[in-house]
Amino acid sequence: MKIKAVAVATILDYLGGLVLPGAPSRGPVADPAAVLAGFRRDVYQCLIRRADVLFELTDAVLCKDGPVHNLADLTLTPERRRGHGALYDGLNSGRVDIARLRVVLSGLPLPRMPDGRIVLAVDVSNWLRPDASTSPDRLFCHTYGRGKGQAQMIPGWPYSFVAALESGRTSWTQVLDAQRLGPADDATAVTAAQLREVVNRLIAAGHWHPGDPRILIVTDTGYDITRLAFVLADLPVQLLGRLRADRVLRLPKPPRHPGATGRPPKHGPEFRLDTPDTWPAPQHHTTTATSRYGTAEAASWDRLHPRLTRRTCWIDHAGDLPVIEGTLIRLQVEHLPGERDPKPVWLWCSAVGASAADVDRWWQSFLRRFDLEHTFRLFKQTLGWTRPKIRTPQAADRWTWLIIAAYTQLRLARPLVADLRRPWEKPAAPDRLTPARVRRGFRNLRPKTPLPASAPKPARPGPGRPPGSRNRRPAPRHDVGKTAKRDPSITARKQHTG
Repeated sequence: MKIKAVAVATILDYLGGLVLPGAPSRGPVADPAAVLAGFRRDVYQCLIRRADVLFELTDAVLCKDGPVHNLADLTLTPERRRGHGALYDGLNSGRVDIARLRVVLSGLPLPRMPDGRIVLAVDVSNWLRPDASTSPDRLFCHTYGRGKGQAQMIPGWPYSFVAALESGRTSWTQVLDAQRLGPADDATAVTAAQLREVVNRLIAAGHWHPGDPRILIVTDTGYDITRLAFVLADLPVQLLGRLRADRVLRLPKPPRHPGATGRPPKHGPEFRLDTPDTWPAPQHHTTTATSRYGTAEAASWDRLHPRLTRRTCWIDHAGDLPVIEGTLIRLQVEHLPGERDPKPVWLWCSAVGASAADVDRWWQSFLRRFDLEHTFRLFKQTLGWTRPKIRTPQAADRWTWLIIAAYTQLRLARPLVADLRRPWEKPAAPDRLTPARVRRGFRNLRPKTPLPASAPKPARPGPGRPPGSRNRRPAPRHDVGKTAKRDPSITARKQHTG
């Protein structure tokens, strides 16, 4: 496969439309039209089977007026020259070279922070299928209800996404990978392997070189951030994640006095996040004025670590359990939208010996993680990611990667389309267009881009099922939930095996 080599953009990022001062130069910026044209050709080459059908389906998603509500409506768009039968056949019987498409996405220019650092965000978004009893590999997905504390577990397909974040307030991200979590998968192990592959692809594409700032990976609660930091310690990355407010960490072990006897302690005193009496004086305390949250105060403590036990994911660890130290950050803002008395946010970073500037950069990068939520909302509400009633998870994977390819084309078309705003909408600068506004103008841009799909051949529809006949081969029904359970402790394992 020949992938067009595009030099890594400077922080003059035409994908973000932002000129950030003080950024190191990394070569000339590629022509946006050429990058978009090359990406469309590469996407077509990644479609191994039913390529014309799947490529036109992606264009129909990009050019349809309004949100995508079902697949049948896409056959009515002028860009879709084939019928609805070919559409379903393409999703059910088509084939996408996902490994090749991942390499293509990694070769595109990446958004960076003002210091040239790459910031990645990882999160899970659920494709809920509560009434699809004939669809296999469904898990119970956590969803939030309308009221406080009204969380529910609904059957569906969870997908883990990895995206590169931009600097500043924006609704854009650059999706680099997506992977469906299966019933037998360990979420932490799958996430670690996914992040490792993404980082290795970025290094192979020339986005990171020795001597560059380490890649920052940002996660929300729900991830075992210390386990990820231990597994990915050999990569040039730093892990930053949010902790629950009831966690208990340990301070560094105290120095051993001369003449002391007995076994030296491995951990220091407890640091309870919900008990201020256990907090020593912070190493750094910064105050920053923000336009959205008021005054933001950040306090940090160095070399804090959890006390690991030989349970769950550490049950098979050989040797002594490690001490995974990092920097603990307490972020307190003055106000939040819709909240009068906001609670503090606790963050943990895998780096130690941080300065005050590092602490401010970390919590500001964490706030950029919420831009990924805008991407999920666009996928579901506008591009129709979770709208189709697809039965097999393999077809769901094909549709997911077609949505990622469509969204990437919107991102590459940002500096090329005109702002077709509604009369009641405010004008926006060319570098501040939202994904929905870029999608409005993509239909006018499409004829100027490569159209590799061939014209459809004349054909007649099949006879279908004879009238009055019944389906004598009903689809099998599948249970929901995990199929592989992990022993929580060594005692439980002995009882299970003995």
